[in-house]
Amino acid sequence: MPRAAVPRREIVTHSSEETIQLGREIGAQLKPPALILLSGDLGAGKTTLTKGIATGLGAAAEEDVTSPTFTLVHKYDGSTRVYHVDLYRIGDIHDLETLGLEDVFAEKAVVIVEWPEKFAIRTDWPIVNIHLEHVSEDIRRISIDDPAEVLSSS
Repeated sequence: MPRAAVPRREIVTHSSEETIQLGREIGAQLKPPALILLSGDLGAGKTTLTKGIATGLGAAAEEDVTSPTFTLVHKYDGSTRVYHVDLYRIGDIHDLETLGLEDVFAEKAVVIVEWPEKFAIRTDWPIVNIHLEHVSEDIRRISIDDPAEVLSSS
């Protein structure tokens, strides 16, 4: 029996403002718990999209959302709890274990992970995969795979 196709959307944004607005729309559709896996090269717009997602969830003001590149994890506690995780500097599974992320999955939260190829924690939470591609200075191609259909189509 053939597998059902994963619902996929592809969006092109032409500015960081459009990328943030897309993030707000995604955030407005999310219901915790949910795991958002953001992939893409450096400068692809992962943190910019996260600004919108956190704002759309009511977790933080756009200007309060910054890259957790050096702190590795930021927590935003608005109307929804959001964890923003950047695994770029994680070297191995031992580094990942020191972050204590397993405990986060006991909460009703939204976890947004940049560099998910380094994420080795299993969860039964619904997962949305988002890939960002840097097309030119301001243009981003954003592919959203939502196999659990966490995001409503409206």
